[in-house]
Amino acid sequence: MEVELTYSAILMALGLTMVAGLSTGIGSLMAFFSKATNTRFLSAALGLSAGVMVYVSFMELMPDAIDKISAVFPGKDGMVYVLLAFFAGIALIALIDFFIPEDENPHEFHAQMASKNNVKLQRTGFMLALAIGIHNFPEGMATFVAALDGMDVALPIVVAIAIHNIPEGIAVSVPIYHATGSRKKALLYSSLTGLAEPIGALIGLLLLQTFWTAEMGAYMLAGVAGIMVYISFDELLPGAEEYGHHHFAIGGVIVGMAIMAFSLLLF
Repeated sequence: MEVELTYSAILMALGLTMVAGLSTGIGSLMAFFSKATNTRFLSAALGLSAGVMVYVSFMELMPDAIDKISAVFPGKDGMVYVLLAFFAGIALIALIDFFIPEDENPHEFHAQMASKNNVKLQRTGFMLALAIGIHNFPEGMATFVAALDGMDVALPIVVAIAIHNIPEGIAVSVPIYHATGSRKKALLYSSLTGLAEPIGALIGLLLLQTFWTAEMGAYMLAGVAGIMVYISFDELLPGAEEYGHHHFAIGGVIVGMAIMAFSLLLF
């Protein structure tokens, strides 16, 4: 892909990517309007997070991966490679999950003061931040390259990414806030996941046009989809059901899917 790498174009692209990425902070502000004891809201928010991640995985990431790999390996061979990458993503996050102790959180200095449920929520928030950060990294690359082609190409993509980053911010911030009672920590963790996008843009600036291929992009998308699906089924849905508000959890799943369906229509 040929783009004009002028100084002003690079600054504009980086700025737009930063705006799209930090929109996760808007979602994290939801923590400021809920009470740490509101388990109905927590169940709905965890369900919403699962809906967001499952919908994005199967309706955006996997189809994109299949399209990209089909250009290199047409037919069933390409599909097999995408599926292998999908399950490799699941295996990777399961391995990470295995090495994160369930009874402690090394990223929270006062974890020993938390209840068992709070420790689980801290762990869920960390896993979500990791998965969404990985997801946002190639998204930042894509936004950066699109922005180099001009505002008419970049603006719709940036708006769409910003909209669908908002529920991702909710996904990270709510469990962390309910676990720690700290709105600042919820905002910090959520915003940090958004920083993966401008970091991805910087890596894209340095490496994308030299090393990036459609095949590599397909494998990354499928692997991220696997990571998101695993976290949804292993962390989010069990967590949403744990507080006994089944219909709030299911309602959250449906609302999360609806939000992502709407945001993807903007592309």
